[in-house]
Amino acid sequence: MTLVNETDPATSTESYRGSAGEHLWRHFADMAAAKKKPLRVITRGEGCYLIDSEGNRLLDGLSNLFCVNVGYSYGPEFAEAASEQYLELGYHSSWGTTHPRAIELAEKLASLAPGELNHVFFTPSGGESVEAAWKVARQYFLLRGERRWKAISRDMAYHGTTMGALSLMGIPEVREPFAPLVPTAGTVRNTKRYGRPSAETEREFTAFLLDDMEQRIVAEGPDTVAMVIIEPVQNHGGMLVAPAGYHAGVRALCDRYGILLVADETITAFGRVGAWFASDLYDIRPDIITTAKGLSSAHAVLGAIIVSDEVYAPFDQAGQILLHGNTFGGHPVMAAVALRNLEIMERLDLPHRVLSKQDELRGKLESLSALDIVVDVRGTGFFYAVELASERLDGTPLTDDEKAWLYGDEVLAGGLEERGVLLRISLDGGDPVVCVAPPLVADTAEFDVLTEALRDVLGTISRHYAGL
Repeated sequence: MTLVNETDPATSTESYRGSAGEHLWRHFADMAAAKKKPLRVITRGEGCYLIDSEGNRLLDGLSNLFCVNVGYSYGPEFAEAASEQYLELGYHSSWGTTHPRAIELAEKLASLAPGELNHVFFTPSGGESVEAAWKVARQYFLLRGERRWKAISRDMAYHGTTMGALSLMGIPEVREPFAPLVPTAGTVRNTKRYGRPSAETEREFTAFLLDDMEQRIVAEGPDTVAMVIIEPVQNHGGMLVAPAGYHAGVRALCDRYGILLVADETITAFGRVGAWFASDLYDIRPDIITTAKGLSSAHAVLGAIIVSDEVYAPFDQAGQILLHGNTFGGHPVMAAVALRNLEIMERLDLPHRVLSKQDELRGKLESLSALDIVVDVRGTGFFYAVELASERLDGTPLTDDEKAWLYGDEVLAGGLEERGVLLRISLDGGDPVVCVAPPLVADTAEFDVLTEALRDVLGTISRHYAGL
């Protein structure tokens, strides 16, 4: 099917939908569902809003995929940066030689990163950053005369979809179709607090989690474990903030057993939680940081790993080479756009702005707790989860059919869209969660639109829930 420039938006929309149905295989998408419900085609962005092919204006309450940190109004600046770079040098790799934008961006990231993380290796995405980090960790130990290959991750954690990164994922239903995967040390407990015994103090919870991780390390054999990978605030499972002392305890365990600590900051870096890097905010002191998304506010295809001086040292010896690379890592046009993105973020002082506005956003979301259906509100920065009930009011579990009825796309996500808000509804581990992560330029007006739409739709669902 050939698309044409239609003057009639409805006709143009149908052309796009028809062609998408024939040719476009969307990611993590139920392709058959589009045959029952018309596919929404987004054509423009403005501020914190997206506009579809029919002219509907929708608040992007998720920063698309937790990535459009500066929103959609800086296209002219990104276009200028990309155009200037295309006119100068459209492509060059960073293999045997390199180019100015890769050097400048690496220097910038090293200046923003915590501690002695001074060495930057570019990738095309967050998952590929995780893949690169694991390969760095494995080869690092080989260069030190040790044979360590395993990695420990956390239950329900999402780290990407390449075969290595997928092997670290703690979401069984996403892993299972591709088994057998790369051998790892498996997963340990995540930091979700809701649903645990209320008598358990913060200190006891931290000790429980660290004991679980240490038992796994010992069971696997510490001399086989190359790295532990954690998100500073875990996305899947619903914005899980670690209890006090947890990150320091993980760092201590890694030091005790000589294991590298990797902070997966694909989402949490570049202002999302109120700092350039969440590792700095929580004093995680990782050996490697993986990142992507907010590095360019997703206006360029780019990721990176940032490694410490200690991890880099064995590779900085005569004849030693990291046996990893890709064609597009550090692409000059992508790097130019990322540099402009960081310049915009600094100009707007977005990390500090998030810190100054996070209590307002959290307060508005916590007001939803008055609804029976809302059981927990958690998160930090511009990164929150509203967890919904998995049990009836009498404490008996909801059936899968009941969950599908209450939280299905037609009622919950569809209801929010009808009210002009786009959010993600997740059923991680069977626990229904509404994910809230607006662009970092969002303000009171956007918070109000978002929370009032949630209040309206969840209020309706809550009334149905009360009758179960």
